[in-house]
Amino acid sequence: MAGPLSVYDIAGRAMAAQMVRLNTTASNLANAGSVSGSKETAFRSLKPVFETVRDGDAATVRVKQVVNSQVEPTKRHAPDHPLADANGDVWEAGVDSAAELVEMIETARQYQNVVQVLQTAKTLTLDTIRMGK
Repeated sequence: MAGPLSVYDIAGRAMAAQMVRLNTTASNLANAGSVSGSKETAFRSLKPVFETVRDGDAATVRVKQVVNSQVEPTKRHAPDHPLADANGDVWEAGVDSAAELVEMIETARQYQNVVQVLQTAKTLTLDTIRMGK
């Protein structure tokens, strides 16, 4: 890194991480209720894995990877469905819509908190500049 992280660097990285979190949640909600002809091909919800990045005394976050959750798809008997297997079963995506909505609200709040940090930093910077005039 070129130098110590500024509040803008830290906040920008936090916002980027929250954006990945929000996008995975949106993808999960978009695929909730989708069906597949087999357990292996059924959609599984996505979860970002975060890690702390340290630079001297400062720390920020980044997305290490995005993984599939361990929630199993649900088998449903639907013999008339075009994707039904030989037994007449389809596999519904392993997505808990209620949990995903809670995740989306929490992510939006965290993102808004970081926006507020940036707004405060901007105000303090401008006030400091005005003091020098």
